[in-house]
Amino acid sequence: MAIPVILDTDLGLDVDDVWALAFMLCCPELDVRLIVSSTGDTRYGASLIAKLLEIAGRPDIPVGIGVAVNADRLPKTHAQWLGDYDIEQYKGRWHEDGVGALVDTVLESPQPVSIIEIGPTRNLAEALTRAPEITENASLIGMLGSLRRGYHGAPEPAREYNVFADAASCQAVLSAPWPKTIVPLDSCGTVTLRGERFNKLQEAPSALVDAVLENHFGWVEAVREWPMMKDFDPQLGSSMLYDTVPVYLAFAEDLLKLESQPVTVTDDGWTRIDPAGHNMRCATDWVDQEAFQDFLLTRFTQY
Repeated sequence: MAIPVILDTDLGLDVDDVWALAFMLCCPELDVRLIVSSTGDTRYGASLIAKLLEIAGRPDIPVGIGVAVNADRLPKTHAQWLGDYDIEQYKGRWHEDGVGALVDTVLESPQPVSIIEIGPTRNLAEALTRAPEITENASLIGMLGSLRRGYHGAPEPAREYNVFADAASCQAVLSAPWPKTIVPLDSCGTVTLRGERFNKLQEAPSALVDAVLENHFGWVEAVREWPMMKDFDPQLGSSMLYDTVPVYLAFAEDLLKLESQPVTVTDDGWTRIDPAGHNMRCATDWVDQEAFQDFLLTRFTQY
């Protein structure tokens, strides 16, 4: 039986969310009950989600508009690809109150739901405020934090965006009494599809892969002024695909090393291993990262 999941995503800023959503659709192990947009202009984010779902032939998946945060400040790096498409054009169901839809989906599910968090956690914090009992029928798998290594495999931890963008919400979410697994930068911060893998991906006869690649190339041009992007060549491969890893962990674990650690979130957005913290499973390293990247390629090319 497929595992019921909800995806909470800030799709519309970093392109790794596009890759993660597409990867999720390539995984029959997952029963996607709802996708909610988070952070920034969440109507724009929900419209991007809906357009991708329609291209993938999956308008059966409901879409929710999450809590808007910094809607006028965060860049809309996928606006050109979105064009004039709007959530109201979606052929499937969509919810103005995405948080309410998330709460209802969890509470009405006969089976426990895995919530895959790949953005800042304001939606989940709001859901916990409205209905703290969701922790009795849900678990959390989040691309959150940095414990021993930082971005791009740096030997020191970093303040990871999904945490420091809303540290108070992350504190609430990681202290809630549900089963928690986090995917920090330690493991997901070096995942890419490059070289021969990327070449094979571009040959895949798939409308979904075409949409992902269109977003990839358009996003790179939209963020040329970002650090480390000025000289990035999008023809050689993907950017970092952080968010694909928690999607994988929703149904398999064999390629990752997991350990149980007490983790705290500081007020300024650092994640620390701390005896006073809350215990959670942490995907801190790989058993075989190359095999995971091969697995990604296989799933994309077989969709």
